[in-house]
Amino acid sequence: MTDCLILGGGVIGLSVAYDLARHGARCRVLERGEPGQEASWAGAGIIPASARVARDHPFDQLAGLSSALHPQWAARLLEETGIDNGYRHCGGIYLARNPEVWHALELAADDWYGRQQPVEKLDSARLHELEPTLGVSFEAAGWPQRVLAGYYLPDEAQIRNPRHLKALQAACRQRAVEIMPQSEVQSFVEQHGRVVGVQTTKTTYFAESILVASGAWTAGLLTQLGVAIRIKPIRGQMVLYRGERPILSHVINDGPRYLVPRDDGRVLVGSTEENVGFVKATTEAGVAGLQKLAGAIAPQVAALPVERTWAGFRPGTADGIPYLGCVPGQPALFVAAGHFRSGLHLSPATGAVMSQLVRGEKPDIDLAPFSLERG
Repeated sequence: MTDCLILGGGVIGLSVAYDLARHGARCRVLERGEPGQEASWAGAGIIPASARVARDHPFDQLAGLSSALHPQWAARLLEETGIDNGYRHCGGIYLARNPEVWHALELAADDWYGRQQPVEKLDSARLHELEPTLGVSFEAAGWPQRVLAGYYLPDEAQIRNPRHLKALQAACRQRAVEIMPQSEVQSFVEQHGRVVGVQTTKTTYFAESILVASGAWTAGLLTQLGVAIRIKPIRGQMVLYRGERPILSHVINDGPRYLVPRDDGRVLVGSTEENVGFVKATTEAGVAGLQKLAGAIAPQVAALPVERTWAGFRPGTADGIPYLGCVPGQPALFVAAGHFRSGLHLSPATGAVMSQLVRGEKPDIDLAPFSLERG
């Protein structure tokens, strides 16, 4: 028997376990495969610039709180484990190379200015001062790719997600959190209509409370209880280039796609968004599209050798908002899933507010809009 049983060893489950353990709770994490090897590992670790404003929608408050917590968590994890999770305050450049992205970017810029976030509208001179190697410009003549609009957000940051997951696991284990790999949940155990445990491929586990943080697999687990939520896997493909020295200094955002430079010269390029079910495989077309993106924006990056390509499942919801809260009729059964492409970004705040909820405290953020009953 433990205080909390967490189903899912990705960044969300481990973040909740870490915060609970910091408050003295005994936790056990069950992972169907290896911890941190699904969506958490497959992403790029972008931490968008975001400020928490009281009048904001709770989702935006969650984002703002997470952006504020990331440097705190990075420092604490380094102190506790000696592992640098790669948190870097690198800044982000946002480009629009077609009218559809231009329209979305201008709306985003209005919001940035309205929230008084540090933001700078770019011209060609400033763009190439920030990133001299880019193959884009605001002038059409002489440039293969023309930018319609560009903005610079100095507060954007990044983490190296494999290192962050390694640090989280180490910090959890130091606080006596049991992390159980290769422990796939087969069914829930109920007594008098209340979920009290789970049956895995290995054994049965019981706990005072249970939290489902199984990403794209969450909906399938909850159907066993007659609970229907709308989470589905969205495949995202990635390309990793290997360089000997850094070519880019900032995260480069091009609509939903991006280039993320690492300190060691590697550059991540992502990501596709494909509704193909649980088919985790790269495709020639998906990889070629990302390589074309790299070639259009940063030709020197595209000239680097490709070190690796991969795909992962982002847990997408119908309205773009994750599920955070209790399962209806089950006051000790909780869900934290459906973060889509923002799991790494939103993980510290999700860990904090779900820890509060599990411990019987009022969360710092109103979780009503994240309810499983919202339809």
